[in-house]
Amino acid sequence: MLGKLKRNAFISVGLGFILIWLSEATETQVNYTAKPRVVLPPNYVKEIATLTHKFTSVTLYKNKTVRYAARMHAIIACQMEFQLYPMDIQVCPIHIESFSSNNQKVKLRWSDSGVTLNPELKLLQYNLGQPLQLEESDGYMPEKVGNFSRLTVFFRFERQIGHHLIQTFAPSSLVVMLSWFSFWLGLDAIPGRVTLLVTCMLTLVTMFTGADIPPVAYVKALDLWMAGCMLSVFAALAEFVVVKVLDVQYQYQVNRIPKVLPMRISNMEKGQCATVASWEGGAVRSRKATQTPTTPGQTSLQGNGGPPKPARRQSLLSVAWTDTDTGVEKIMWREIDKVSRAVFPILFFVFVLLYWPILLMKSS
Repeated sequence: MLGKLKRNAFISVGLGFILIWLSEATETQVNYTAKPRVVLPPNYVKEIATLTHKFTSVTLYKNKTVRYAARMHAIIACQMEFQLYPMDIQVCPIHIESFSSNNQKVKLRWSDSGVTLNPELKLLQYNLGQPLQLEESDGYMPEKVGNFSRLTVFFRFERQIGHHLIQTFAPSSLVVMLSWFSFWLGLDAIPGRVTLLVTCMLTLVTMFTGADIPPVAYVKALDLWMAGCMLSVFAALAEFVVVKVLDVQYQYQVNRIPKVLPMRISNMEKGQCATVASWEGGAVRSRKATQTPTTPGQTSLQGNGGPPKPARRQSLLSVAWTDTDTGVEKIMWREIDKVSRAVFPILFFVFVLLYWPILLMKSS
């Protein structure tokens, strides 16, 4: 009988041993009287008596066969690896050997039936792989300084993925998809958009911190899934910050007051001096337009301070432009939102398509 498989690398098991061997001590001791019975030497009886306790039984047969059965409870250490958690497969060996008798005295062999499992045995998170792998070995044991016979049975535990699909993978995927709705919310709904993204991020953090994950130091498969989901939501939140900054720049360029307001220039063709009004910082400043000798038919306007000032350098990032084909104004932050509606789902689906085949291939 197999107990609960714990995550701290220990297995609680209930074992039933049946040992059968032929005893040479009964060869000349059989007394065929009216009631057939087996007569054993006193020393042999004492040795068998030491094997008996509350959960054991010793049966002697006329053909010199001794049957020893014992039931015991044990906690066995198992070296578990969780790199593929929650699709990990654990192989736990159980070794059976004599403690004091070397292979010259005791030779262990598996019977034809081998190891049988309780048909009513059911584990909550694991499937027990069948058939069990049995081995017989006879080698040197350095801790006991001798050659000893050993029997080994390997239990294969395959974790059931259904619980994690319902409790972890499906909800986290829905939360990531929910974060994509923010791309359809305009910047006029800033509180709703921020609330949606932050709520999605906090939901993922709470979901993964509250999960029953083995506390190991190395990276597990579930950690990679968690990182992918959280990175997707965080990228959506960063995208919102970018489009908000671009919108602020766009609104500034649209609403700012033009720097130069030309006024009517009279008699320009006659070469007379005209006045140009410049609006800077809310103050009006006037300057005279002087005609410099240039090519005929051209007029150059200069201020009183000398040559004209160079134009201000434009921003490296254009926040708006006009489509040459349709003549419609394109705004940078709106275009980013439109592209994100397709890019984010595509990247997440690529992540899913890479994650599951690799995980299934390694676990198999």
